Amino acid sequence: MAILSYNEIVQKKVIEYNNEPYEVLSSHVFRMQQRKPVNQTKLRHLISGKVTEISFHQNESVPEADIDTMEAAYLYTNKGESWFAENGNAKNRFAFPEDMVHDKVQWLKSNSIVSVMTYKEKPATISIPIKIDLKVTDAPPAVKGDTATGGSKLVTLESGATILTPLFINEGDVLRINSETGEYVERVEKA
Repeated sequence: MAILSYNEIVQKKVIEYNNEPYEVLSSHVFRMQQRKPVNQTKLRHLISGKVTEISFHQNESVPEADIDTMEAAYLYTNKGESWFAENGNAKNRFAFPEDMVHDKVQWLKSNSIVSVMTYKEKPATISIPIKIDLKVTDAPPAVKGDTATGGSKLVTLESGATILTPLFINEGDVLRINSETGEYVERVEKA
């Protein structure tokens, strides 16, 4: 476990702060007039998902969190919990509260493979690919004359999520979605 000085606490690092794992979302080292430099960071708690802002001063250091990853299959979401099973060991099942992983799970089909970050051998959070291909299951027909403003329509994907797409998208098309922003990227396959 490496010890990071205040200026090594940068974006994408996972640190241990108050004996809890945090992912660094952003960091900015600055100096105010005659004072010593400070690293202003925004941290996301890996387990609860809460975001906090912490300032690290020049004399402070924190340990890098001991994080491992494992592959797991997404099973289902029911009664406020999203269930997963370790790849190659179906008996090892675990769940996350739905509100903690909903922004990622909404893009997953059953049996989709995800990467699970583990902290002290317990599942902490999941990560999914940034670009995901999903089939359109429900798309209202485009209305003639709707294109004056470059129009868009709300479609439903096979994972159950709904997104805004251009009017030319039809039921059965396969779309590429940006899972971080929840936006339509392109049509991969036409129905």
